[in-house]
Amino acid sequence: MKIYVKGLEDERFLRPLQLISDLFFEESDVSFTPNQEDLQITFTLTVNEQISAHISLEARDDDKVYTEELSKPNLIGLAEKEQFKQVKNVVLRAFLAVLQEYTNIVQKWGVLTGIRPTKLLHMKLQAGKTKKEAHQELKEQYLITDDKIQLMQDIVDRQLAAVPDLHELANEVSIYIGIPFCPTKCAYCTFPAYAINGRQGSVNSFLGGLHYEMREIGKWLKEHNIKITTVYYGGGTPTSITAEEMDMLYEEMYESFPNVKNIREITVEAGRPDTITADKLKVLQKWNIDRISVNPQSYTQETLKAIGRHHTVEETIEKFHLSREMNMNNINMDLIIGLPNEGVTEFAHTLKESKKLLPESLTVHTLSFKRASEMTQNKRKYKVADRYEISKMMDMATEWTKENGYKPYYLYRQKNILGNLENVGYAFPGQESIYNIMIMEEKQTIIGLGCGASSKFVHPKTGVITRFANPKDPKSYNDGFKHYTEEKIKLLTDLFNV
Repeated sequence: MKIYVKGLEDERFLRPLQLISDLFFEESDVSFTPNQEDLQITFTLTVNEQISAHISLEARDDDKVYTEELSKPNLIGLAEKEQFKQVKNVVLRAFLAVLQEYTNIVQKWGVLTGIRPTKLLHMKLQAGKTKKEAHQELKEQYLITDDKIQLMQDIVDRQLAAVPDLHELANEVSIYIGIPFCPTKCAYCTFPAYAINGRQGSVNSFLGGLHYEMREIGKWLKEHNIKITTVYYGGGTPTSITAEEMDMLYEEMYESFPNVKNIREITVEAGRPDTITADKLKVLQKWNIDRISVNPQSYTQETLKAIGRHHTVEETIEKFHLSREMNMNNINMDLIIGLPNEGVTEFAHTLKESKKLLPESLTVHTLSFKRASEMTQNKRKYKVADRYEISKMMDMATEWTKENGYKPYYLYRQKNILGNLENVGYAFPGQESIYNIMIMEEKQTIIGLGCGASSKFVHPKTGVITRFANPKDPKSYNDGFKHYTEEKIKLLTDLFNV
């Protein structure tokens, strides 16, 4: 879909307009230059005492002209950057409104393309606004629908129940430990993950670097009396390494990190059922870790084969029960809506099978076509459901979780997500993942250790975020882990002013 936008010349509008058009059309190209366009969208923009935007849409295959008009008071005295922000908001809302009218598709998240909607609501409520005022602002500023605003509020309420001191944890940190190995690479995956077979040399070198990072970061935290809120082992699949390697890793954690017994939550994302063994679960037991993930994604065998997961449906169920027998008391399971060749029927089957297990928490993802994934590189090979069926499946998940006693407690969105929907984490009350809340709401620093691990340094007073990433490939990590550790310690020292 070629879209010519007339009447706007500022290139700063181009990228956000492209993001909005991508919500409506699978392949779109927004340009300020005419070029055999399918749609011509004409803006008349006036910025005086108020911002006014008149917009008209003419389509090559449609005689009707679609128009919208929006205005907003232009607060006198605003700095140039803030004034542009206000103008952009009016432009995007008008653009969205006219495309909704033309396509007859309602975007429930409005013009919001950021991945953390609930963070916006937290900020408004912290600023002293009532729920009613905050909800009205979300509706007016972003055109978010009432049902999505209510979902945001339900999640905010649940988060504050799970972590009552959520807004007071800026002087603590959480730790993410990345293990970049998996049995195989899934077709939709862009995480740093390498098939572990034949890479034992890389694994040994990587683990040496990871132990070094844990020791040095732990030493700094002890010296400056910084508490750890949560620790999360992700990847890749942290249970891809051997039981002996896991044992040494957790021993390092207990020796290096401060007050491990007082850490609120330690999670190991076992993820792939084919990596879970009784010996590995014994290691988790030994180190008092009882929160893991066992991720089915789907309960249709043909789907698992299509996306490159080599475990069976039966193995998922078997490993869930094994984990439960070995005192894993808080098990999360991930489901994905919109996997290749799956529709309402297949997803209904997945929910039916999930009912037999009822894990403590369940994360419902909507498939996202990430740029670097194999699935995106070969889109024609993977047939996925249309936006209407995707929305139906999300509605089914919402209803099913409600019927079975789950509450939504975290939410995030991604670019190129099917149906412009969202990923929602559900849990039984009291079983929420504190780490998931911390990473989504960005209330404290999260230190990433290991290959491909990203750190997010959140200033305790200003909330300004500085990002720092370790290299994604094991060789680069192995060559430079000392340097990356030193850089993180410098950032921590500046951040905490010590």
